[in-house]
Amino acid sequence: MFNVQHLNFSVQLIRWQRAHGRHQLPWQNTHDPYAIWLSEIMLQQTRVATVIPYYLRFLRCFPDLKSLSLASLDEVLALWSGLGYYSRGRNLYKTARLIVSDHHGIFPQKIEVIQQFPGIGRSTAAAIEVFAYGKRCAILDGNVKRVLVRYFGMEGYPGEKKTEVLLWKKAEELLPKNNVRGNIEAYSQALMDLGATLCTRTKPKCIVCPIQRECVAFREHREDKLPIPRPCKPLLVKETVMLMIIRRSEILLERRPLTGIWGGLWCLPEMPANENVFLYCTQRFGIKIKLLAHMPSIDHTFTHFKLRIYPRSLQVVSQISKISQSGQIWISFTGALEAAIPTPVRNLLNSSCFLK
Repeated sequence: MFNVQHLNFSVQLIRWQRAHGRHQLPWQNTHDPYAIWLSEIMLQQTRVATVIPYYLRFLRCFPDLKSLSLASLDEVLALWSGLGYYSRGRNLYKTARLIVSDHHGIFPQKIEVIQQFPGIGRSTAAAIEVFAYGKRCAILDGNVKRVLVRYFGMEGYPGEKKTEVLLWKKAEELLPKNNVRGNIEAYSQALMDLGATLCTRTKPKCIVCPIQRECVAFREHREDKLPIPRPCKPLLVKETVMLMIIRRSEILLERRPLTGIWGGLWCLPEMPANENVFLYCTQRFGIKIKLLAHMPSIDHTFTHFKLRIYPRSLQVVSQISKISQSGQIWISFTGALEAAIPTPVRNLLNSSCFLK
């Protein structure tokens, strides 16, 4: 039930946002659903400072839905390279093509329809509704969850179903009752701004928070204890060998399957860590190789596991048979760096050991 506390919450946040919130981010001051959707997808699990240059570069190349739908997946993933969580880029591309083919290129306005597109969940769809169409919808991204958990002093890990259901209920209850003078947009932006700038994961700036008086975590000195972190599980370590096979001034890349990690990206060929690299290259690629510079292993951490990569810098000595496989290309070093490649591959290509 709506009460005075809820009213104060929204009023205080709207007042704070208009005076102290963020107003000049590249995706603000527009009601273009395409630009807003793009920003929301890029901002999933990614910091604003990281997203901004990717967002601006992406919009320069694909300023609207039609241009994105006419691109190739390679072009899209090349612009996404380094941003991580590549399924977001693939889903963005799929959705653009669906909107063009099934909705005449017009971004839908109904939240039920928006949520059906690949990669768009409840909170992302709500953000599009709020910022593009001024609809009264509750958002619940990571920053907003943290604000609400602390404000209500909620126990339980926010990623658990039971806690998330309660958070959605609270988020709906706290919405301003009307949208005069853009209240819903200012309120939603305030929640995100508060979580990003004051109610941060560590060292929150409670002393200048506009809702500190009603915040349970602040009153009980538990702001550093909430939200309860994800239950700790040791990360599984997986190992792979990445082959940096050089032929004159070119390097061999392989396209990864569309599903799984780095889906659809170009990557260095991989082999199991316990196999003989010389025999492997002969049998799989029909080449004889020699080992170049020694390169140390590198670790790349995903959400649920750590990948330990053992790079092998190799020079083609001779071609002993023709083994043609689709999804493989010999490409110049410059071309490889411009392709859709994952961060560890980019780092290896840029490494001083490799360039010697």
